[in-house]
Amino acid sequence: MAKDSLKSSTMIDSFAEFKDLKNIDKTTMTSVLEDSFRCVISKMFGTDENFDVIINPDKGDCEIWRNREVVADGEVEDSNKQISLTEALVIDPECEIGEEVAESVNFLSFGRRAVLNLRQTLASKILELHKENIYEQYKDKVGQIVYGEVYQIWSKEILLVDANGNEMLLPKSEQIPTDFYRKGDTVKAVVIRVDNKNNKLRIIVSRTSEEFLRRLFELEIPEVQEGIITIKGIARIPGERAKVAVETYDDRIDPVGSCVGVKGSRIHGIVRELRNENIDVINYTSNISLYITRALSPAKIISLRVDEENKRAEVSLKPEEISMAIGKGGLNIKLADKLTGYKIEVFRELESADEEDIYLDEFNDEIEQWVIDILKSLGYDTAKRVLNASREELIKKTDLEEVTIDNLLAVIRAEFE
Repeated sequence: MAKDSLKSSTMIDSFAEFKDLKNIDKTTMTSVLEDSFRCVISKMFGTDENFDVIINPDKGDCEIWRNREVVADGEVEDSNKQISLTEALVIDPECEIGEEVAESVNFLSFGRRAVLNLRQTLASKILELHKENIYEQYKDKVGQIVYGEVYQIWSKEILLVDANGNEMLLPKSEQIPTDFYRKGDTVKAVVIRVDNKNNKLRIIVSRTSEEFLRRLFELEIPEVQEGIITIKGIARIPGERAKVAVETYDDRIDPVGSCVGVKGSRIHGIVRELRNENIDVINYTSNISLYITRALSPAKIISLRVDEENKRAEVSLKPEEISMAIGKGGLNIKLADKLTGYKIEVFRELESADEEDIYLDEFNDEIEQWVIDILKSLGYDTAKRVLNASREELIKKTDLEEVTIDNLLAVIRAEFE
């Protein structure tokens, strides 16, 4: 029996779309096409269980066969699953009641609506498959630098398009505050997240993440890319300042000098990419006291006390060094905190005339620590500074109860009597 096959420009176009998709194997292609046909058939007849769908992707055609049970004339109850003996004999002259007969079906005979439905179903499945492929490609790129062209600018995010036409999103929160782009500009960023929930693909990129700075070091500094120099820590306030701790296993190499380059030649490209973000590169060390000292540079520390259990450190500096340790807007000490993982507190070095002065923390067995912390945050970090302030001033500035201030003053005065 000759087989009626479905072959039209609609089908050929559909197959062509699949062939244009990369990394789609023939088995997947065939399966998706068959599912699309079955979906349309099921909508038309209520079920596709009694249909055989045979896809020929190489030829760009498809065969559909409907299997129906042969019943006596006049006893057909379901025309989709049953066929009268008289009609069945036309298809197969040797068939008998109770047997099944297979009939070739021309899909185009279902009408224009069915073909349109097929086209829409295929388009939907192709899009779904395409998104899944992009997801698989980009989920392995998380943490890597990508390039995209600005396609659309919105108030909360920018739509980027890569060289293959894939869409990426750069949220406002992931942009450096001084970033400014126009349509058509090329943007360099790092992939931080890839989602494909509810068939909604979202590739999120960032220029503010610490990983972006790490990847820029790898791009610009060969020793970092080759693993000769290792980045041990990064702390960053995007667009403002960053601190990067580096080390090397090769004693012949100066890791800081290699990263900065002659007259800043190597670091300059990174700084420019980050909109003139200042970058301090320091030598990493497992000696936490030395690490904190380096992290607070350019300030010079006089003395340092480290509480490893509570991850706190107290540093003493000359008065003229304090502003450098804290930095403009507190940036330097914030970054030092973040880089070392320690809460760093800065104290002025006591003048020679104040040698008998005592840091407030020495009173923590008699004064509650939270009270001491409030006083220190207001600059009253030593006993003499508290005593030099009036009772009314302390009550007003600390917002503590009068009885608490009175007890505090009594404890401190007793120490000097």
